[in-house]
Amino acid sequence: MSTKYQHYSIEDFDKFDCLKLSRRFYLVLAFVLRGYLIWLMSVTNMKDRVATMQWIYPEKNLFFVSLVSGVIGLLVVVIISLRRPNAPSWVKVIWPYTRVMLVVALVFDFIINLLVFFYWQLTSLPWLISQGLIVIGLITLCFTSKRMHINLVEFPQTLPEK
Repeated sequence: MSTKYQHYSIEDFDKFDCLKLSRRFYLVLAFVLRGYLIWLMSVTNMKDRVATMQWIYPEKNLFFVSLVSGVIGLLVVVIISLRRPNAPSWVKVIWPYTRVMLVVALVFDFIINLLVFFYWQLTSLPWLISQGLIVIGLITLCFTSKRMHINLVEFPQTLPEK
């Protein structure tokens, strides 16, 4: 048996004996999909559906840009949700490249925000620098996570019943 699982307990595995997904997947997705998360928060706010969105995105176009920049993240969410033993073959083929897709989503999001800054001047320089540092940090987290590496190597298989 390989020593790559020695630091994990029984609670770290799912019902298919695969290591549960790294929290880093979800952290990167939360950053990339922040526009969609804000939209969901504002839709579920029964008192004032627009206040949350206007507070985070004072300029309406910034909200729409955030939705566009999160499209790759939506694809990753679909792949994660389809990751099971009876998954379509395209999911099994794409799964090992999910980390690359997350990094591409982060870079795409940053490029979109660069364009917004230089073309429309809708964001501020401090936000752009902060976002660049966050993107670099998240990319570093993606490539330093041993758990994420194990997740990408594994794919759920149907287990024989006892």
